[in-house]
Amino acid sequence: MSERIGIYPGTFDPITLGHADIIRRGSKLVDKLIIGVTTNPSKNPMFSTEERLAMVEREVASLGLDNVEVVGFNALLVKFARRQGANVIIRGLRAVADFEYEYQMAGMNQQLDDEIETVFLMADVSLQPIASKLVKEIALFGGDITPFVSEAVRQDVNAKVEERGQLGDY
Repeated sequence: MSERIGIYPGTFDPITLGHADIIRRGSKLVDKLIIGVTTNPSKNPMFSTEERLAMVEREVASLGLDNVEVVGFNALLVKFARRQGANVIIRGLRAVADFEYEYQMAGMNQQLDDEIETVFLMADVSLQPIASKLVKEIALFGGDITPFVSEAVRQDVNAKVEERGQLGDY
């Protein structure tokens, strides 16, 4: 049997404890898991691609998983998956709203390449409310993001907020 290679794509802006949970669990399902850090202009990222790659690499290293690597990409996901030799796309789901979007994306990806399967992992119940967008909003308004990200990521986000300026105190 050939090696099972999975892709877990995302912007990871910033990487959260929810992402780390999916990485940890997804790495058990495949021989090799590639974390694909991508650009998404519609998301207006807080961190540059280089900063996000470094952040994800650091967080993955802290998980101690030998079968996980981090790769940046700026291409159609299916094309990236093919280039990496992947046959599985791993996606995390938090809520019904996620499912609707992810279901549509999985269908489109299957139309583009029916040799690549999409596997959905439900986020751990304690991590389901965590979203990078909300983490950034909380930080920008001076809130504590400690429950949602690692200590190192909290420092990265707070430094970026300090650099850009907080949005408000009321």
